[in-house]
Amino acid sequence: MRILKWLDEHLEEALLCVMLMAMTIIMGIQVFSRYVLSNSLSWSEEITRYLFIWSAFLSLSYCTKKKINIRVDQFTTMLPAKAEYIIKAVGDAVCVVLFIYLLPFAYTYLTQAAASGQLSPACGIPMYYIQVLPLIGFVLVIFRFLQRFAGELKKLTNGRTNKEA
Repeated sequence: MRILKWLDEHLEEALLCVMLMAMTIIMGIQVFSRYVLSNSLSWSEEITRYLFIWSAFLSLSYCTKKKINIRVDQFTTMLPAKAEYIIKAVGDAVCVVLFIYLLPFAYTYLTQAAASGQLSPACGIPMYYIQVLPLIGFVLVIFRFLQRFAGELKKLTNGRTNKEA
C-alpha cells in the first residue's frame, strides 16, 4: 500500500528526473567525445531525442496531477467559488473527453508501428517502443484528470471549494 501511495505521488516526477539526468549525462559524454576525443557517438543524439519525447508525454500527466495545465482564469477567478469550481470541472471534463477521443488514434499509431517492424537508425531499437508513448501518456492523463475530478468532487460535497480550502 505504501508503494502504491509513493507511485501515485511521485511516479511521473521520479521518471522525469531520471530522464533529465540521463539526457544530461549522455549529451555530456557526447560533447566530451566530440571535442576532446575527436570521436562522435552515433547513438547519443538518438537516445536523447527519445528520452525527450518520453519526458514530453510524461509531463502531460505530471502537469495534470499538479494542476499546472494551461488555462486562462482571469474570468473565473471573479466568480463565486462554486461557479469557478463548476467551470473548472467542465474544462477538466472536456479534457478527459479529448484524451479519450485520442486513445484509439494512439492505439492505431502503435499497432501500425509494431506491424511495420521499423528500427531506429543508430541504435536498432524497435520504433514501437517510442510510439507507445502517446498511448501511455494519454492513459496517464485520463487517470490523473479523473483522480483530480474525484478529489474536487469530494471537496465540493463536503462543502469546501478551492477558494476556501
